[in-house]
Amino acid sequence: MARMKAVDAAVRVLEREGISVAFGVPGAAINPFYAALKRRGSIRHILARHVEGASHMADGYTRASPGNIGVCIGTSGPAGTDMITGLYTALADSVPILCITGQAPRAKLYKEDFQAVDIETIARGVTKWSVCVREPALVPMVFQQAFHVMRSGRPGPVLIDLPIDVQMAEIEFDEDTYEPLPVYKPAASRRQAEKALAMLNEAERPLIVAGGGIINADAADLLVEFAELTGIPVIPTLMGWGTIADDHPLMAGMVGLQTSHRYGNATFLESDFVLGIGNRWANRHTGSVEVYTKGRKFVHVDIEPTQIGRVFAPDFGIVSDARAALVQFIEVARAMRAAGTLKDRTAWAASCLHRKRNMLRRSHFDQVPLKPQRVYQEMNEVFDRDTCYVTTIGLSQIAGAQFLHVYRPRNWINCGQAGPLGWTLPAALGVRAADPHRKIVALSGDYDFQFMIEELAVGAQHKLPYLHIVVNNSYLGLIRQAQRGFQMDFEVSLAFENINAHAEGDAVPGYGVDHVAVAEGLGCKAIRVKTPNEFKESFARAKELMEEHQVPVVLEFILERVTNISMGTEINAVNEFEEILCLDPSLSIRKSEDLRSVEAPAKKEAVDAFADKR
Repeated sequence: MARMKAVDAAVRVLEREGISVAFGVPGAAINPFYAALKRRGSIRHILARHVEGASHMADGYTRASPGNIGVCIGTSGPAGTDMITGLYTALADSVPILCITGQAPRAKLYKEDFQAVDIETIARGVTKWSVCVREPALVPMVFQQAFHVMRSGRPGPVLIDLPIDVQMAEIEFDEDTYEPLPVYKPAASRRQAEKALAMLNEAERPLIVAGGGIINADAADLLVEFAELTGIPVIPTLMGWGTIADDHPLMAGMVGLQTSHRYGNATFLESDFVLGIGNRWANRHTGSVEVYTKGRKFVHVDIEPTQIGRVFAPDFGIVSDARAALVQFIEVARAMRAAGTLKDRTAWAASCLHRKRNMLRRSHFDQVPLKPQRVYQEMNEVFDRDTCYVTTIGLSQIAGAQFLHVYRPRNWINCGQAGPLGWTLPAALGVRAADPHRKIVALSGDYDFQFMIEELAVGAQHKLPYLHIVVNNSYLGLIRQAQRGFQMDFEVSLAFENINAHAEGDAVPGYGVDHVAVAEGLGCKAIRVKTPNEFKESFARAKELMEEHQVPVVLEFILERVTNISMGTEINAVNEFEEILCLDPSLSIRKSEDLRSVEAPAKKEAVDAFADKR
């Protein structure tokens, strides 16, 4: 046993739990904790420009690699409330982050002291556990329990609030015997796996829906093994994208109202059975439950018991960690194959692959200002299979999901449910802090980029290089498109005549904020692209600048003001808006299509006309 300040014990627990990086902003009420960090010198600290930014950096850090837990630190009062959005985002996507806040002395609690807010209560609804430590001797045990809670069952965030007098008190702590608590993860039984696969084997057109739980469980390899063993096509969710490579013949496309592929929706609507693993039937994936579930049976596997039946009741539910379930599924499938009872899925998989190769969206446009589809086409050509994309919400994210390609788990890092604007930039910095060698490409619309643009200075100060693609139409594009249903275009334009727009002779009149000038003012490099013939040279130059200066590089593409991106209110009624490439005349091609009739013949001349426009 050794006598030390409570905060020194806390830092030692962080070390033993594997923490080597933290993000935050110091302040008076958390200074004792920062003093402990300085004394110990074992944890790298990255100073954010906004405390919400620190929480998103921690989020990106966690998502970057299996086993990571991001830590964000702030002082009392507004620091904690600023991190609420980060905690909500992490909870919504099952991401464990640890938020540590300072607090007024215990004697001043509930007396409206300066910057004293009941953050424990405020954060309770957006964390797995929120606690204000009122006894100094509890500090190391609370930190130990925090890691146990974050890692057990469905992962999620924890907030620890530390009154300043608790931080400074001396306690006894035996560092030498400290051990992390065992992590609890439920596991599927053999009988459950046998029932699930018996139901699957009865189906004619089954699919696997692969959710983010597979990535959390680091089980993408098992998913691919199971799919190949059974021959069943895989539909990844937005959070599960990358569990199976986009060019794998059994990757059948994504399903949904927005972040989906035409072929994915069409294949899903042809299916009669769905095995969901580590997913939560999010509404942007399903649309209405009636359309999504009609004519098909469901087995749902999830680590969290209350997720099973939350959106709709499956025909069979299994509470299990995704890796544990897939181990059982593979063993049962092997036994069925050995017994000659595993059904052949060759014809069904071939029909899914045919749709994937033929039901495409057009991306090659040459006009100026640029169409966003062309930007994503060029990104596919320039970036390799190891590229990691980081993005949040908006038409930029939706179009990115429709046109980009992802080949590995954790190479699509996306806040799926909360979707806070501004998340992309700090999250990308967190990913870089977690992995110095990964090829990171962030993707933002202009408004997402502006929300936390100040965090570019963090990348410059701490040498955290990555490439940030900004597609700029000077609009809140997704909201503008949604307002079409109200016959309005109201308070969603970001355009104005910038009085400094012509200082360098490159800014675009009427597009408002000069992102290149701002990025450079924050210590980064930036390039503006206006025409298709600048693409290749600009990407190459951006890479050179990033390697030379080791700072974030912004690559801004000036888009046409209005482009409507494919989406709809149901998975069988997605409005395509733009011309559709259809390489097989037997598949339907209509701007606003009902995919229930996806096999209906199309006019040959329409196919030829679209082919001519490529």
